[in-house]
Amino acid sequence: MRYIFGLLLFPTLLLSQISDYSVSSIPDELIQGANAVVRYDEMNVVISSRNTMTVSAKRIVTVLNEEGEDYIHAYAGYDDETKITELRAVVYNANGQEIEKYKIRDFIDHSASGSGTLYTDSRVKYLRYSAVSYPYTVELTRIYETNDTAFIPGWYFLDGYEVSTETSKYSLEVTFNSDIRVRERNLDAFGVTSTKNGKSFRYKVQNIKAIRKEPFSPEFNEIAPNISWALNQFSLKGVNGSAMNWKEYGQWIYQDLLLEQSQINESIKAKAHQLVMGINDPRVKVNKIYKYLQDNTRYISVQLGIGGWQPISANEVDQVKYGDCKGLTNYTMALLKEVGIESYYTVLYAGSDKRDLDPDFASLSGNHAFLNIPLESGDIWLECTSQEVPPNFLGTFSDDRYVLKVTPQGGEIVKSKGYRPEESKQFTQAKVVVAENGTIKGSVAITSTGIQYDEKFRLPKKKLDEIESHYKEYWDYVNDIHIASTEFENDRDQIAITEKLVVETSNYISKAGEQWLLAPNIFNRNRFVPKRVRNRKTDLVIKRGYLDEDEFIIELPENFKPEKIWPKVSIDTDFGHYEVEVSFTENNALLYKRKLEILPGRFPKDRYKEYRDFRKKVAQTDNSKIVLIKP
Repeated sequence: MRYIFGLLLFPTLLLSQISDYSVSSIPDELIQGANAVVRYDEMNVVISSRNTMTVSAKRIVTVLNEEGEDYIHAYAGYDDETKITELRAVVYNANGQEIEKYKIRDFIDHSASGSGTLYTDSRVKYLRYSAVSYPYTVELTRIYETNDTAFIPGWYFLDGYEVSTETSKYSLEVTFNSDIRVRERNLDAFGVTSTKNGKSFRYKVQNIKAIRKEPFSPEFNEIAPNISWALNQFSLKGVNGSAMNWKEYGQWIYQDLLLEQSQINESIKAKAHQLVMGINDPRVKVNKIYKYLQDNTRYISVQLGIGGWQPISANEVDQVKYGDCKGLTNYTMALLKEVGIESYYTVLYAGSDKRDLDPDFASLSGNHAFLNIPLESGDIWLECTSQEVPPNFLGTFSDDRYVLKVTPQGGEIVKSKGYRPEESKQFTQAKVVVAENGTIKGSVAITSTGIQYDEKFRLPKKKLDEIESHYKEYWDYVNDIHIASTEFENDRDQIAITEKLVVETSNYISKAGEQWLLAPNIFNRNRFVPKRVRNRKTDLVIKRGYLDEDEFIIELPENFKPEKIWPKVSIDTDFGHYEVEVSFTENNALLYKRKLEILPGRFPKDRYKEYRDFRKKVAQTDNSKIVLIKP
C-alpha cells in the first residue's frame, strides 16, 4: 500500500533538484516501456517526540500518456492532528517550459470519505489538472506536521509497473528516546544505497528502468524496492501505544481500542440470550447471532475516532443499527461473548490481491476487520459488513492471507480461511436436444461452491435483463442464445448455489458440404490463454485454484451419427489437470464429460511457457468440433 499522504519535503529542499524539465533530457532507457518517469522524488521525515512528526517532500513526475497520470500523487491529507504547512505545484510542457502554477488555495478541498462513508474527520486537498497534450511534467512540493506517529510514511523507490525512476531519496531521523524498526525489501537488487547512524537513515537510488507488468506476476510490493517503519513507542490521535511485535500490538488494540467499546447494556444482553434460547450447539448459536446482525444492521463507513481504528461502541451500533467493519465486528463479538462464545476481532488487508500482513514485521497495518470464532468443530469466519454472505464464507475479499487475530492475551498472526481447488467447484449438468435445422434447446444446472460461489450468489437479486446479459456474456461463443427461464437455489448452510436454466439457440450446428459440425462443449468452454511473454522477469503466481466438472447429454437428430469419436484426452501438469471424454450412447446421443482443475502455486519464471501451453491445449480442446454424418 502506498503511503499517499507522506510525500512531503523539508524547506531546505524546496528548490528544484533538476535543472532541465524537458522530456528530451530523460535517458531513453527510462522512457522505454514507461507510462511515467519519476524525475525526482525525495522525502525527509523527522520524529522529534512520541507525538511530533514532520514530513517534507518534493516530487517531479513526467507523464508520458494518460495511464501515467495515476503517478502524479498531487494530493495531501489532513485532519485535527495533521496540518499541511506548504503545498504547491508547477506544471511544465514537453519542452520544460512552465505553463501553470498552483498554490495551496488552488487545490480542491474535499472530504476524504469514500462511497458509503457516513462521516469522517479526514480531508484531502488535491490538484485537478486537465492535460491538453502529452507529455507534461508536474513538480509538487508538500510539507506537513502531525501528532500521529503510529503511521510513519514508508517509501517505494519505484512507484509501480510501467513507471521508471530517475532519482529517489529518503531520509528518516528519530530524535527522541524510542527505538525504531525498519523493514527493507529488494534494495540490493535495484542498487539502492543506504547509510545508517544510530536512529538516522538515508537511502538513494538512480535510474531504475520501468518493470513490465506480466500476466500472473507477484504482487508489486513483493518485487519492488521499498521500506517500512514502526516506532516501538508511538501515538495515535492522542492515545499512546507501545509495541515491538504482533503480540504487543494485539494487546494494545484490545486494551486501548476494543475493551471499553465492547461493553453492552442489560437490554442488549437480554436480546442476545433470547436469540439463542434453547440452543446448545455453538455453531447454531453463531448462525443465529449472525443472522440477527445481517437482518438488523447495515454497513456504513465511519472514520471518526482513533484514526479510524477504534470501533464505535457496541451499544451505539445496537441503537443506530449501522456501523463500519470495526463497529459491526465489535458488536457481533460482544453479542457472542454474552451467550458464551469467544470470538476474536481480526485485522487484515482486504482485497482480491490477497495481500498479507507481514508476519515478520509488526506495525499498525490493515484496512479491514472481520471476526474469527474458534470452535472444537473448526474455525468460523464472519464477514460482519455483508447482509448477504453466509456464515463461515470468505470470498476473494478476505480469503487465504495472513491476518492479525486480537485476543485478550495479545495479537496472533494466523491465516484466514482458504479454499482448495475441489472446494471451489463448479459442476454443470445439461441435457440438450439438437434439431436437424441446427437449433438446440436444453436444460442446464450449474452448482457452485467456494470462490466460484462468490462469483454467483448475488445473481438471484439482479434484474431479469441483467441476468440474461450475464449468461449471454458467459456463453458469448454461442450465437443468438436465448434464456427461456431461470431458477436459483442458494443454500446458505452448504454455501452452494444452483442455477437452473432453460436455454435455446439457433444455428448451433454448422454445415460444411455434406457434413455437420458440432462443438460438444456447449456450456463451459474455457478459452483463456495468457498472452505470450518473451524474456519473462517475474515468477508465475497462480493465486487461487478451482475445479470445473461438466456432464452433458446431447441428443442428436434422427439418423445423425458422429463420423468418429475422439480418443479420451488427459493432461496432467503441475499447474492442473484436464480431461475430456466423449461417448456415443444407444439413445443416439453424445455423452460429454469434462474436468478442469487449476492448482494454485508459485513457479519459476522459465515455466511460464509450459503453463501457457497447458492453457492453450485446454482452449483448443474445449473449442473442438465433432463431425456428424447421415449414414
